[in-house]
Amino acid sequence: MTVVVPPDQLLLAADLAAPEFRRGEIEGKWHHIETAWPHATIAVSAAKRPHAPDEFGFRFECSGYRHTPATAQPWDVAARRALPAPHWPAGRSIVPSVFRPDWKGGQCLYLPCDRMSIEGHGDWIHKHPNRLWQPQRGILCYLEQLYDLLNQDDYSGIRGS
Repeated sequence: MTVVVPPDQLLLAADLAAPEFRRGEIEGKWHHIETAWPHATIAVSAAKRPHAPDEFGFRFECSGYRHTPATAQPWDVAARRALPAPHWPAGRSIVPSVFRPDWKGGQCLYLPCDRMSIEGHGDWIHKHPNRLWQPQRGILCYLEQLYDLLNQDDYSGIRGS
């Protein structure tokens, strides 16, 4: 019996095996944990902060990939469930504006590249063109933004510390 793999799943698998993604893994920026289609779990490294983890897990919903942007939520990799709000990344201004457990019930991040967050934000196309989903780059455009957020001076650790 032949199993037909959907094109969006094949595209994600190709991107997770691509040199650009692998380079990020080798450089310690992120690593792929698992794919249980249509979800992919990827951990992104974070700057060292007191009482904070060295990385955060994100569960990406990737149906329609690459044409349709992915959406991601902070994920407790060990418990295999959404990360509780007190464990979300914190900061002074930029980081808390993105990592908002109150936004859409914590199902996504407040980023222009996120499928759920771009809805209703038509002005983001002009305000944040460099933060939009780029189909030709796929998951990398999202991961690079997460890595940058978690490794800037604004990032202070987790909310509950």
